Order: sequence, then structure tokens, then C-alpha cells
Amino acid sequence: MASIQRLYDIFQPEHYDLFIEVSREKKLITGKTVVTGVAKQTKMALHQHDLKVESVTVNGQAVDFKTVDAEDQIQFDVPEAGKQTIEVVYEAPLTDNMNGIYPSYYQVDGEDKQVVSTQFETYFARQAFPGIDEPEAKATFSLALKFDEQPGEVAIANMPETRVEDGVHYFEKTVKMSTYLVAFAFGDFQSVETKTKSGIKIGVYATKAHPAKDLDFALDISKRSIEFYEDFYQTPYPLAQSLQVALPDFSAGAMENWGMVTYREAYLLVDPDNTELAMKQTVATVIAHELAHQWFGDLVTMKWWDELWLNESFANMMEFVAIDAIEPDWHIWETFNANDAQAAFRRDAVPGVQPVHVEVHHPEEIDALFDPAIVYAKGAHLLVMVRSLIGDDALRKGLKAYFEKKSYGNATGDDLWDALGVASGQDIGAVMKTWLDQPGYPLLTVSIEDGRVKVRQAPFVLGEKPANDKRLWQVPLKASAEGLPALLTTEEADLGDWAEIKAASKGPFRLNVGNAGHYIVQYDDEILAEQVEGLKAMSAIDQAQFIQNALLLAQANKVGYADILPVLPSLADSDSALVQDFVYQAIAAVKVFAKPGSDVEKNLKAFTAELSEKSYARLGLAKKASDSVSDELARPQVVAAALYGQNKDMMAEAHAVFEKAGSAQALPADGRTQVLKNELVNYNSQETFAALLSDYQATSNASLKRDLSVALAATPNDLQVKELIASFQDPAIIKPQDLRNWFAGVLANPVGQDQAWDWVQANWGWLEDRLGGDMSFSSYITVISRIFKTREKLDSFKNFFDGKKDQPGIAREIVIDTEVIENRVNLVEKQEAAAAKALAGLAK
Repeated sequence: MASIQRLYDIFQPEHYDLFIEVSREKKLITGKTVVTGVAKQTKMALHQHDLKVESVTVNGQAVDFKTVDAEDQIQFDVPEAGKQTIEVVYEAPLTDNMNGIYPSYYQVDGEDKQVVSTQFETYFARQAFPGIDEPEAKATFSLALKFDEQPGEVAIANMPETRVEDGVHYFEKTVKMSTYLVAFAFGDFQSVETKTKSGIKIGVYATKAHPAKDLDFALDISKRSIEFYEDFYQTPYPLAQSLQVALPDFSAGAMENWGMVTYREAYLLVDPDNTELAMKQTVATVIAHELAHQWFGDLVTMKWWDELWLNESFANMMEFVAIDAIEPDWHIWETFNANDAQAAFRRDAVPGVQPVHVEVHHPEEIDALFDPAIVYAKGAHLLVMVRSLIGDDALRKGLKAYFEKKSYGNATGDDLWDALGVASGQDIGAVMKTWLDQPGYPLLTVSIEDGRVKVRQAPFVLGEKPANDKRLWQVPLKASAEGLPALLTTEEADLGDWAEIKAASKGPFRLNVGNAGHYIVQYDDEILAEQVEGLKAMSAIDQAQFIQNALLLAQANKVGYADILPVLPSLADSDSALVQDFVYQAIAAVKVFAKPGSDVEKNLKAFTAELSEKSYARLGLAKKASDSVSDELARPQVVAAALYGQNKDMMAEAHAVFEKAGSAQALPADGRTQVLKNELVNYNSQETFAALLSDYQATSNASLKRDLSVALAATPNDLQVKELIASFQDPAIIKPQDLRNWFAGVLANPVGQDQAWDWVQANWGWLEDRLGGDMSFSSYITVISRIFKTREKLDSFKNFFDGKKDQPGIAREIVIDTEVIENRVNLVEKQEAAAAKALAGLAK
């Protein structure tokens, strides 16, 4: 496999003058780039992709050049090394693949409209202008933008606009930054604005397909997040503006372009009158994530893509730090524990998974780095572990020093650990090297031997453990009893006398109190029995962690799901949303044994109905004035469980709510997903299906679109499933950005699984052409691995994907997901009988 040639080694840009003209009608970009910088040799190259280069001029003299598409380069010579001014005139297509410069399509009052925007991460700036398209190649940029402008349209970019002359919009010169952070957009936007305490302009932009009030929530969260970060980082926000821009077509969730952050509409716009709390939390954390990047990623940028975690892991942790500070009543760390930490634990135990820090040898491998469960979730969990080790005072002191030293430049992980190590007086680098440079995490086994507490660590693996696996970690023990070692750095250790430790423990003896450590623990029978006995008196986080450990151990066949099920009734009536979440994560895990129509499925539904009965009676379907935050967050879990358990009261009430509302748009957001799903699953008619599919196409409300797609994909009607699959390639019905979730929903539907699998095999080439350049493309493989559970489907998966392992962008995903399915197949074969027996005894 060819390695990436680092062009920064031969040319170091200092400033770009960019003139870009866009014709939406012709779907054409014409441009002129003038870049000044220092050449290290006479043989020169700039990055380009799909550019039709008309001329190259060096220091005012035309030179011969050639475009080498296989290497994404324009190659030419300069007379001598040293300072150069290079001018390139070119054309390029305006494409619909949501990379580079691209249009977004939407409607207002039935009229087709479009806005144009950019997406340059990871290496797509070269589709818009020639340059050195690498993170280390920081420079300043002056943008002049012209487009087929219509009355009322506006143009925005990283920096404020300075003037408009002859239809050309000129913007202030940027600070020194990487090419992938350059951004602009134009079209018929509406906006709202405010200023932070320090005078930074905060703006939120969206198309006029949305009510103006939907922009206000994002404006408030953006303002308060920037203010929080300026204080927490003790480093001023370095630009005059921070614009948040909602785009109708956007592949990722959001992108941290400096000064002009872009978002998928679902992750920025909020109906203040009808949005459930969980969705508000999602939007808030996405905004806080992107604004954390304005320092961690933009001001200081990773030197190369192998250090991507420096950007993403830190932003992922800081989104929770920020929202916890500005909305403390939300208890947002519970959401982190329920979602991010669990995604990391599940993914990180699969053989073949990448480490957080991973080398990159080929351009297509860069997109494969964006594994949300590893670089985002695991990386964030590791940084939570660091924060727990050193405390906030040292964290803030270290970050301030890091920013002072590295601002407007590039960094490696060692730079961060050095700063935090000095601030804390601990060798953080030595601890973190064991976590970042090797994949996986340890299972700690705790046992009582001759009255002493012994702890041992070994790699935790789902599936076959590799031979001679000698991985060791420096593990923060965080014990419930004081006086024990802070770190386990060896394979095993003696923690001390059991009687003394038991007496000193706050509650039943536990390690990893608070669940900040990225590891799980298996206790011997005596310690485990004490935990089970004291479970109801434990804190919500301890109860959740108990289930978390049990589920992961069961997935690895180290305990049985049959052993977990009897514990769930003691926690099912908890008023903690976190505990409710884990109770139903356990139910979701056990569904793997429930074939449609089987006695196991019947008993699991009955057991789920029993678990959720009291909580549903307390919470009901609709939001109440007396609801706590936890009630609002628990309700979707409980209602979903009641629906799965075929609670007749819930089904009837949901049907009555739907009929009274008269349309999906009139339904309250709280409980809407399950009301709609109940209608499609239990009261299905072609008339209802057609109306809801029409509502999906018509609404501009991204939250409602999501709820409708979940419900429609669950239809038990075979002909309706066929109609949905026939819409997969019709962007007028399903936008490409939303297709993966539709595919996953239909694939998870027993009626639709075979049809969806047949479709993706038959249309893989179309998917590659349409979405193959996107960083999340490999997730089409991931969603298949989450659902297949039979040996027949495993063989079919292998037959289709094994021949694609030579494609660097998806090769690792194929290997990992084959392991995931294989592990699930083996688990079903080993545990199905015991789980069936346990459910038969528990179901009423």
C-alpha cells in the first residue's frame, strides 16, 4: 500500500489569496489561488483533487505543470529553493457528495432552493483550491467569494465580511490555521445574533424553511459555552465571531471550522415549544463539542492525522464538562456513562480494533480513523480518567500552559502530557502511553485468597483472545476503601487484609468508583454477593456500573445473561434515568435470544412488561409539570419498554393520542417516537403509512423526521417495507445524509432484514459512488454487525465483504465487524438454553 507523501516537507505555505466563483446553475467552480511560502527544493507539488488546472505561474512566470490524479497533486518546478509566489487558475465541479464545496437542497413554500457551503475535513480542501492540504501546513487566508447571487442572499465565512465590490464578497484575513478549517457558505439564510461578555459576536444561521424561534436555543448554548471555555481554558477566544450554521445536507453531525461552525440541522435547531429534553441535551453537547474545538483543534492542531484523538477525544470530554457547568440540573455525566462509555467498552473489546493513537499510511485510512467509539468515546473516557487522577485545578493549569506554548501551531500527545504532568506533578505521559498506543482495556479480577484481597489484570476480549497477549495497563484503582494503591502497574497485586478493607469500604467493596476508569471488574462470589445484597442502597452510578460490568462479562461468556435477569426487578422501579437506561440495555442485549414468534420472545416481552409496569404507571406517556429531569429522560426508555412488552394500557393510550392529534406534526415531542411506532406496529393501515411517509417528506423539523423514520422502518407490513427500500435511492424522499439510519432501521426489522441486506449487496457500488468519500461510510458495515446473529448471516456477510478487505477505508471495519457477528453467533449458541430457562421462570 502506497504511503502518503507529506508535501509540507517540500513547501511551507504562509498566506493564500483565494478567489472562488461558484455557479449553482452550471454546477461549476472557477478559481484563482495565489499562495506564498517557502520551497525547500525545486521539485514542487501542491494538492488538488478533480481540479481542471488551466495555468500555473511562479513568481510571475508561467511554468509547465502536470496533474497526477493518483497522488492528488499538481507537479511543477521552481527556479530555486526559497520564498515563492505561486498562482494557479483552475475550474472544478460543484458536486453532491457533501465534500469540498457543495449545494444543499431544501424547499420553502413548495419552492426548490439551495444554499452552498463547504466541508473540508479531512482532506477535501484540495477539491476547492490547490495548496498544501495537511494539518501542519498552517497559513493565513484571504477569501474573495463570488456567486450567482439572488436578492436577499448573504455570504459568511471564517472571518467577518469587509466589503462587497462588483458582486465579490471580501473577508478579513484569517489567523494562522489549517486548510481543513477554511469555510464559507452563501444563500438565503436567516440569522440571530448576540455577544459574549468579552464582546465576541455569536450568530446562528439557518434557511428560512424553519421558524425563526428554532435558532434561539443554539444561540444561548453557544454564547454560554464560549464564555465557559474562555474561563476554563484561561485563554481568550481568538476570533471576532463564532457563527453556527445549520445546513440541509450535511454528512457529519457538525464541523468545527474556525469562526464558522457547520451543523446538520438536527444538531443545531430546536423547537422551543416541542422538543424533548434528551434532544435538547444532544444539541447542546454537539454545540459544546464544536466550540471546545475552537481551542482544542483549531488554535492548537494535531501535527498529523495519527493524533486525531488530540482534537476529538478532548472535545468529546469537554462537551460534557461545559454542559455540566452551564446546565447542572441535567446531570449530563449520566448521559456520558449510559452512551459514550458503553459504546467505547463494547467496541474496544473486539479483536482488531484500532488504538486511540494509530498510524496513517494511506489517504483513505484517514477517514477510517473517525471511529466514534474509539477516537471520540474511548478517548473521552480516557481523558475523564486523567481528570479524575489529577483534578480540575491541575487540568486547567496544564491546559493554559499548553495553549500558551502551542497557540497557532501544531502539537502531539506528548506536548499535552508534558503540560499536564508539570501541572499535576504526576507522570501522566507514562500512564497514558499504555492506554493510547495499544487497543483494548483490562479486566480486573478481584478475589479473596487466605484472607487477602488480590487483584489481577488481563486484556478483556470479546471472542478468541490472541495468543501470547501480554498487554498491561497502568490502571487507576479508585477503590471504595481509602489507603489502597492509586495505580495498578503490574499484572497482579496484593491490596491488603480483607477484613480491614471491608471495614474501611464505603458500602460494598468496589474498584473504579465513579466509573471514570476505562476498565471493568469481575469480583469473586463473596464480594459479589455483598454487592448484590447492597445494590438497592447504592448510588445510581454504582447500580448502573454493576449492570455494565455484568453485561460485558456476559457478552464475553464469563457469566451468563441468565444470572443477570433476576437482578433487574430490584432496579426496575428506580427514579434514576441512568439506572432505567441500564435495565433496558440489559433487555436489549437479551433480545439476541428472542427469535420472532418464539417462546423466548413471548417470555421476554412478558418480563419486560412486568419490569416497566410500575414506572409506566408513574410516568405515563405525556410530560407532566411535576416531572424531574430524570423523569423526562427516563420516560422514553420506559414507554419503549411498555410498547415492546405490549402493555395494553400504553398501546391504547398512544393510539388515542395519535387519533386526537390528527397528524404527526401535532403530536407532542415527548413520547412521539413510541406513539408513532405503536401506530405502525399495532394499528397499521396503508392510509396511515402513506400519511406518515408524506409527513416525513414535507416536514423541515429534523427531530420529527427522526421519529417518523424510526416508526416507519418498524412496520410489520412486507409491502410497506418494499416501498421504503424503493425510496432509499430517491433523494426527494430520503436525503443521502439520512440513508444509513433508514437502512439500519429496516435491517433491524425482522420483516425487512433480508430485503435490506439484499438491497445493500445489490447497490454497494452506488453507495460507494454516492457516499464513499465520507468519513462515516464504513458505518454502513457497522450497523449490519449490530444486527446479524445467525451463522447463516455470518457466512453471507463474509461472502460479501471478504473480497473488499483490500480497500483501506473499510478494511479494518470489515475485520472488526466479522468478529462482532462471530462472537454474537457463538454467544447465542452457548447461552440460549439458559437464557430461555431463566425467562420462562421470570415471566408472569
